[in-house]
Amino acid sequence: MTVASEEIVDSASIAAASTKRRSLWRVALRNPNVIVGGFILLVMLVIAILAPFLGTVDPTRIDPAARNKKPGTEITMRLDDGTTVKRVAIMGTDSLGRDVYSRVIYGTRVSLAVGVFVAIIAVAVGVVIGLVSGYIRWADGFIMRIMDGLMAIPGILLAIALVSIWRAGLVTVIFAIVVPDVPRVVRLVRSIVLSVREEPYVEGAISVGTPTWVLMFRHILPNTVAPLIVQGTFLAASAILVEAALSFLGIGIPPEIPSWGNIMAEGRTLFRVFPHNIFYPGIFLALTVLAINIMGDGLRDTLDPKMSKKV
Repeated sequence: MTVASEEIVDSASIAAASTKRRSLWRVALRNPNVIVGGFILLVMLVIAILAPFLGTVDPTRIDPAARNKKPGTEITMRLDDGTTVKRVAIMGTDSLGRDVYSRVIYGTRVSLAVGVFVAIIAVAVGVVIGLVSGYIRWADGFIMRIMDGLMAIPGILLAIALVSIWRAGLVTVIFAIVVPDVPRVVRLVRSIVLSVREEPYVEGAISVGTPTWVLMFRHILPNTVAPLIVQGTFLAASAILVEAALSFLGIGIPPEIPSWGNIMAEGRTLFRVFPHNIFYPGIFLALTVLAINIMGDGLRDTLDPKMSKKV
């Protein structure tokens, strides 16, 4: 095959792939799960970005005179210059007099940041390791035994162990959640590589002396994109829940940084009397995770050839 003919084939394949992607996105946008889940996530993203404008007061501001106020209560707040202003506590206040509404709004930033970064990092690391494990036969056994060892430990326990080693913080929590998630991505990518590397076009590329890294990233990697998009949504939802669980246990995000998990943790002792401390962050947490899962289901139905026939 001449260089010109190879370029023609590559151009045709790129154009076909681009057309296929556009058609898939059109089908995805017709899926009600993608629309509903994407809309809720868009609202949460807007809330996170506009938190400084939507929040009524500083989420870390302590007001002992306004402790444990129920939603809708009017509060007189003394400013730093000595003047007083009246405001309505939309979602009430906690045991330290902090505004629950502002803390929930700012907590959206932490939860979305954890979900997005965990999904991106876990997928990026898992893709590289999975490609190497699936394509390079002599490295497969060694890599997969390490992955099997990590998967043998429950994810939440491994995350707790990793967080307890280092100082609690956003970066530590993200790292602690990423480590248990990487093996899942590795196994997914490896299974795809094992099936794709036997395809005729891959064998043809090998026969003409195509470098290994070109084979993996140009001919094999594109076949993993659709499954990884779906896997990434579920990783993001799981990461948000794990972060909330770690913060609820007091070993995740520090209390001075508002997150849905530590807001609920601080309100659990007075839940029977003041349920709003847990109810409102719980609603935001449930809506976000539900939206991600719904959108993931819609993307799976669209990108999976077996399921897309039903869409």
